[in-house]
Amino acid sequence: MGFYVNEDAVIAWWWQVALIGLYVGSVLGIAQWLASRGMTDERTRKFVHIATGNIILLAWWIAVPLWLALAFGATFCAVTLLSYRYRFLGSVGGVDRKSWGTFFYSLSITLLIAFYWPQNLQVVAAVGILAMTWGDAVAALVGQTWGRREYKVLGMRKTAEGSLAMAVVSFAVCLLLLGFTCGWSLPMVLSALAIAVAATGLEVISVGGIDNLTVPLGSALLTQGLIQAFL
Repeated sequence: MGFYVNEDAVIAWWWQVALIGLYVGSVLGIAQWLASRGMTDERTRKFVHIATGNIILLAWWIAVPLWLALAFGATFCAVTLLSYRYRFLGSVGGVDRKSWGTFFYSLSITLLIAFYWPQNLQVVAAVGILAMTWGDAVAALVGQTWGRREYKVLGMRKTAEGSLAMAVVSFAVCLLLLGFTCGWSLPMVLSALAIAVAATGLEVISVGGIDNLTVPLGSALLTQGLIQAFL
């Protein structure tokens, strides 16, 4: 049997690669510019944390095929692992703590794409990823800047303000994604609230950067269950 190449598909494939590459390059370029303007490494990293996660929306919008999405995910995982050894990401990945969080971040995105893209459940992957990227990043920034009411869980210092920010932002993310894909209804609002509470709880009890794995995977599994049961 001969191998037939669809010219239109090839054009679309290269167009998708170029668009995603342009987006990633822009994010890293802006991050380096912010760092050069005096932004702290932690805030720069949170900017990249959020902006990189938004790639899931771009990939969903331009209908990136599974094989290409997994290729990007595998590359992301490899780059983050190499960065631990050679530290070539500079201020983008440089914070003064040892954690596998960046690798778990890329691994969770890859796993969610691998599981939900074939089922045409991109919204579930998006909920899990964006609850992590937006919720966790905003929680950290709010906690560091305005956190006053501290508490400890498993030896980790948390703030009530940071946890509340995580819940609010995760709820907003879930509400928008589920509302526009599943329709606006009371069950949808309650589902978004349940996912936000679960994501916040997972973030609170996770240690050593594991929240970048537990939050997206846990949120996605709950989202899938709620969609199948109520939406």
